[in-house]
Amino acid sequence: MSHLFLRLLDMMRLRAGPQDMPVGWGIAALLGLAYLAEGIIADRALDGDGSAPRSLIAVSTQFLAIACLLAWRRMGARLPQTLTALAGTGLIFGAFSILLVLQAAPGSPQPLLALLWLATFAWSLVVDAHIYRRALSTTMSLGILIAVLLFALNFILMETLFPV
Repeated sequence: MSHLFLRLLDMMRLRAGPQDMPVGWGIAALLGLAYLAEGIIADRALDGDGSAPRSLIAVSTQFLAIACLLAWRRMGARLPQTLTALAGTGLIFGAFSILLVLQAAPGSPQPLLALLWLATFAWSLVVDAHIYRRALSTTMSLGILIAVLLFALNFILMETLFPV
């Protein structure tokens, strides 16, 4: 398990790709469920009710999109490793984001904390783009475009299905 964690950290430093993840659906399913559970816990801590459907939709959208893109490019065999990479790095970024949110003091300005959260968000987009690039054998620019479009799609879905 420590080997997997080290590979995920390498991926977050853009030094490894989804092809370096274990082959097979077992670890992909386990990490996918853990990623979903972490999203539900984080949403519940922040917003309360309705967190399970939001997290399920967000994770499903990301996973379904990459499955469709890989199938379209006739690279479906790469799906388990790609999902493992996305879920594993998502878990690490999610845990770090939860730690940042726990440091927040509502009502008081915390520019350093806001900057750190923004940097984490940007870094996670770059890592997702790197994973898409490597999985789809394409350019980093296209990987970034896919990451941003998926983020926008998730944002629109959340605003449409769960208006404030």
